[in-house]
Amino acid sequence: MTVTGRHYLAIPGPSVVPDRVLNAMHRASPDIYSGELHEIVPGIYEDLKRLARTRHHVAIYIANGHGAWEAANTNMFSPGDQALALVTGRFGEGWALSVEALGVSVQRLNFGKQAPVDADQVAAALQSDTEGKIKVVLMSHVDTTTSVRNDVAAVRAAIDRAGHPALLAVDCIASLGCDVFEMDLWGVDVMVCASQKGMMTPPGLGFVWMTDKAKKAGARSRWRTPYWDWTLRTDPSQFYHLFGGTAPTHHLFGLRASLDMLVREEGVEAAWRRHQRLAGAVWAAFDAWGEGDGKRSSIGLNIADPSNRSHAVTTVKFSAPLATDLRTWVKANAGVTLGIGLGMAPDGDPAGDGFMRVAHMGHVNTHMTLGMLGAIEAGMAALGIPHGSGALERAAAALA
Repeated sequence: MTVTGRHYLAIPGPSVVPDRVLNAMHRASPDIYSGELHEIVPGIYEDLKRLARTRHHVAIYIANGHGAWEAANTNMFSPGDQALALVTGRFGEGWALSVEALGVSVQRLNFGKQAPVDADQVAAALQSDTEGKIKVVLMSHVDTTTSVRNDVAAVRAAIDRAGHPALLAVDCIASLGCDVFEMDLWGVDVMVCASQKGMMTPPGLGFVWMTDKAKKAGARSRWRTPYWDWTLRTDPSQFYHLFGGTAPTHHLFGLRASLDMLVREEGVEAAWRRHQRLAGAVWAAFDAWGEGDGKRSSIGLNIADPSNRSHAVTTVKFSAPLATDLRTWVKANAGVTLGIGLGMAPDGDPAGDGFMRVAHMGHVNTHMTLGMLGAIEAGMAALGIPHGSGALERAAAALA
């Protein structure tokens, strides 16, 4: 079948880029020494702080999310330091591995693929570190593979309860702009993100927000290199040094447009509510599809408790290989691409034939979500995948 119309990329990053952002980027190269680019950059920095809900600092890097990890790592650590990594999926483990590659000793608390961080275990681990060797606690707000959403404020409270001096560093790559996040209110010291998910801009920009406390601690890092050093990158008056060289010109124009939409027009809190509603519709549909006789028990949400689920992405379990079969049919026949079950399958299977991920992040609305769910139901009917009835009605009711 030839699929006409606009294809819908419903994977958890890169997400749909608004036409307004694309149009802002579709222009000739600007002067990097004066003019419009210099005029918009201070406002970009202020709006990035508003998005993260912080009064502190932010640095922009020409990088993806892995680059944002490395930017944070090189400013937080020195060889021989120790870190505590709270792992709730593949990306929590990925950040831990990137820290280890710098010669940092990493202690892991692994909570599996279906549960959030247990703050009591965090407090116990820190209380046992009587010499205060752990420099940083690393965690994901949302792990894109499992779709678990962790309680960042509870982890901060655990650190404080243990009386430990460690910094709290949070990966918000999958959640910023989609799930409620309060950097200052929750006591986060360092936060990392990238442009291609809730921020609605093509991949290529990495961001690190940091408090005065984190900047002071980072001044002692022996891993800091000229490019990754966040010191000059936080002062918009030092334009050339902000980006370690030539500015990412067209990405900045696109970012300005996305921040206009997300921060200045819709508003951060309204965006949180929109994502909550859309996520609820997706959950309602899959709950309906998973109901019925025993033949229908193969469909289920990876995270059982709704209070622990991401509002940006939902990980769903099927009987293998039905998830891959369904993704293939929906892409070929309905023009919708769903996410692979990355990091979810046993034995290192990269496709995760028994899992798929449904993204509802960034530039997405009611008709996009309902259309995607309709395509999934059509695919299950075409492939003869047993499923319960009434899913689209429940999704619509959740949105009404």
